[in-house]
Amino acid sequence: MLNKDDIRNLLELRFSKDIHKKLSEIPKPCDLKDTFKGAERIKQAIQNNENIVIVGDYDVDGVISCVIMADFFDDLKVKNYKVRIPNRFKDGYGLNPAIIDEFKNADLIITVDNGISANEAANMCKKLGIDLIITDHHMPLPVLPDAYAIINPKQEDCCFPNIEICGAQVAWYLIGALKEVFGIKYDMGKFLDLLSIAIIADMMELRDMNRILVKLGIEKLNKSRRVAFCAIRDFYGKDRFECDDISFLIAPLINSAGRMDDAINSFNFLRTKNINDAYKYLDVIVEFNNSRKEEERILFEDSKKCVNENEHIIVTWGENWHEGVIGIVASRLAKHFKKPAIVFSVDKDKAKGSARSIGKIDILSLIAEHEELLMSFGGHKGAAGLVCDPINLDKFKESINNSCFLMDLHKFSTNDEFLGEISPKEIDYSLLEILEYFEPYGQKNPRPIFKIQNMTVKNDKLIGKEQNHLKLILQKGEKTLEALFFNFTRHVRTGEKIDIVFSVSKNSFRGLITPQLLIKEII
Repeated sequence: MLNKDDIRNLLELRFSKDIHKKLSEIPKPCDLKDTFKGAERIKQAIQNNENIVIVGDYDVDGVISCVIMADFFDDLKVKNYKVRIPNRFKDGYGLNPAIIDEFKNADLIITVDNGISANEAANMCKKLGIDLIITDHHMPLPVLPDAYAIINPKQEDCCFPNIEICGAQVAWYLIGALKEVFGIKYDMGKFLDLLSIAIIADMMELRDMNRILVKLGIEKLNKSRRVAFCAIRDFYGKDRFECDDISFLIAPLINSAGRMDDAINSFNFLRTKNINDAYKYLDVIVEFNNSRKEEERILFEDSKKCVNENEHIIVTWGENWHEGVIGIVASRLAKHFKKPAIVFSVDKDKAKGSARSIGKIDILSLIAEHEELLMSFGGHKGAAGLVCDPINLDKFKESINNSCFLMDLHKFSTNDEFLGEISPKEIDYSLLEILEYFEPYGQKNPRPIFKIQNMTVKNDKLIGKEQNHLKLILQKGEKTLEALFFNFTRHVRTGEKIDIVFSVSKNSFRGLITPQLLIKEII
């Protein structure tokens, strides 16, 4: 039975191998290959008033990367630059020849959060005399694009430490190099609020330098004068943002525009300095997010019917499934079935897929083993995108499952989130303080999970618009606790005795803070 000291010690152990524990210790821009080469070329372009185009991506990480670059250019009073965020439905992912064709008069193109696989576009830039600087964090292919500079920590000859960083962090490091080559004083900390959102949204490991940046970023977020965050705080009645607000509120809002329509809406929302405009953008984005939730709900239910629970990896698809939500549905399927999931949307002669992993399974490596059946793929350990000819879907599904036949997926999927059994008496305000100290929770630092046996249900109530959540009052001995079971899988009744697996969250009501159990499973 765990006590508070045990919990503190177990959580402390998670960070025992962290190398960078202070902001002053994190890697420098010079640790990233080509950062200063790229910075010198950008400085030259700015001084010579050349035409610069920033090409981003439609997810949170890509949008925030564009915002960081654009804010920096505005601070330097750069006039000749444009931002182009590809539309998921019209343009597809990343830099491509059609976008190059659109900006034939550009002198310099800078990609953020994409470009590492844009070989064809890079060749086109070369022919047109456009210098291309690629900043990305996705896994490089064996042949790199022929670009002026490539800034990506995953390059073989890059000496950046072995830490997963997102696209916005790579862009931030480029700005760090630009600050040096221009010889100016510039507050790099002004972007920490944005960085914390990108790191969490892109499922980066929340250890080492990422842990520091997110912790400081959440502090910055709560002091931020960026009107977009003021509008969100006011609209949702938030006194302050907690770490979970990034995962469950801010990131989904920013993501929804790119998923349902065009990410430029989120870019403009984050960039505006006018509070009235911010509210207008937010109204539009909230509508996108509501539509996204409905599409996601329908697709999740449809895709569940197609799942064979005996398979090691879920691979499912459907005609014209909404391309903007397949990633979220893959994530929900992975959580629901406790195994990696890949969801494809089939449109004529192309099936676009989104993959999500669980635990320590490297989904990108698994996908890469079957590249002969794919048209393209890319991503990182926890999430990946892939494109397949619909004719090969059955073969791909069979092949990726066969390759896992001898793997002990359970060994990879179990992680360090389950800490052990705890007495209800230990669940109090001081436990909340311990758990809060070890935030932010996420990849490689999962929210601690506990178990209590033989609790009595004193009260049960269905809540939510669709009555799909369960609110319970539980008692053991003299201790009474409130618990929520979202999207419950078992409806228990008053008087039953149950064993529960749960995490502990903070419930704040009229200034009173109390622990609340979030049930994962009723045994």
